[in-house]
Amino acid sequence: MGSIATHNRFHGLLAATAIGVYLLLLVGATSALTDAAASCAAWPACGNGWTTPTSTVGWLAVAHRLAAVAVGLLGVTTLVVGIRAAVDRRVLAAVLLAGLLYPVQAALGALVALGGAGSTLSTVHLTVGMGIFVSLVAALAWTLERETGDPSEEPVDGVDLAPPLERSYKPEIPSNRRERLIATAKAYVRLTKPRLMWLLCLVAAAGMALAASTTGGLTVPVVLATLGGGVLSIGASGTFNHVFERDIDRRMQRTSDRPLATDLVPVRNALAFGLLLAAGSVALFAWVNPLAAVLGVAAILFYSVVYTLLLKPNTVQNTVIGGAAGALPALIGWAAVTGEIGLGGLALATIIFLWTPAHFYNLALAYKDDYERGGFPMISVVRGETETRKHVLWYLAATLVAAGALASMNALGLLYALTSVVFGGLFLYFAVRLHYEQTEKAAFRTFHASNAYLGALLLAVIIDALVL
Repeated sequence: MGSIATHNRFHGLLAATAIGVYLLLLVGATSALTDAAASCAAWPACGNGWTTPTSTVGWLAVAHRLAAVAVGLLGVTTLVVGIRAAVDRRVLAAVLLAGLLYPVQAALGALVALGGAGSTLSTVHLTVGMGIFVSLVAALAWTLERETGDPSEEPVDGVDLAPPLERSYKPEIPSNRRERLIATAKAYVRLTKPRLMWLLCLVAAAGMALAASTTGGLTVPVVLATLGGGVLSIGASGTFNHVFERDIDRRMQRTSDRPLATDLVPVRNALAFGLLLAAGSVALFAWVNPLAAVLGVAAILFYSVVYTLLLKPNTVQNTVIGGAAGALPALIGWAAVTGEIGLGGLALATIIFLWTPAHFYNLALAYKDDYERGGFPMISVVRGETETRKHVLWYLAATLVAAGALASMNALGLLYALTSVVFGGLFLYFAVRLHYEQTEKAAFRTFHASNAYLGALLLAVIIDALVL
């Protein structure tokens, strides 16, 4: 009993230390802290090295250094608890690596304070910090895998890609003319997958905001046309997805009531509806600029054809590669303002790309049996639930690293940094709880936490870039 409690304490300390390191990284990467370092160009405090600050930004620099001490002590405590718990060698090695890199990171921070944050020194400082963070998350993923995983679970070669076509259930279609008309109207709305629209439009809006902070040129007509084109693009992609997966949808409980699976909407009508939405989307994007139109077409084709027909039914990496579909709106938003694909847009797209598996793998856990029934080689079906939970942590860490890199943009400040830390910490908390609880409810909680993280992060990007 005592050993279990010690291991649980170790997991909690690991997670807390990782988030503490991440907080230091993001606050240190913002332009606000660069100004603070310049106003307190001494070590460990200001003036001659022991003088108290004379300004608010000076106090911010000192607070950052005190927090670094606290996180360092937390890391030492984590290491001691890990040794007492006799954790796995690779886990201990990862924590030791983080411990060895931490003084190096502190020394680099002192050099930044004394000599100013040059581009090379700042890059090295950020890179070492990211190495510490990744080491701690790796240790957390490995120790949770060993302590909570199922040792009897083994990967399978694949799944039956052509299981017997059987409806999980056949819902009733209204016979009353008025009720059927209402049901049909709702069915067409459902074809567009409206629940995806708010988040993907927020991605495009964040791309526009970042681009406007570097080049200007953001106007209300461009915003409305870009978001309108995005809504229609998502609607077209969703409709084609419904068309191409209608037979498989009948096998799966969560999709067997979809409009084409129940024959409420004829295939011919759905195709015409999707083409109409696609044409409207391309027209709006083309009004903005040609590159936005090209990217809009690419987004529709990638989700509808590459992801739905090629990736999803044929490879366990479907969700990883398919993340490009969600990343494209970031490029569209950037291109709508600048007419080109810039580094800021690519950085934002990278965050979305890495976030997608950390987000969607939770649904793969919750609907594992359904995906197996549909013949999809999802990671939870092919590699097992233990491996899937571990990959949620891996991709969450990668997402946070990418978000940390984006924090170095001048347009982003403390709001963005603190948002990523708070909501990233919440996401990490539920991802860790998922390892312990291993239930459908826990998977959905982590799924919703991932939505909250990305939604809050994108809003912070928009506010920081356009308002603060």
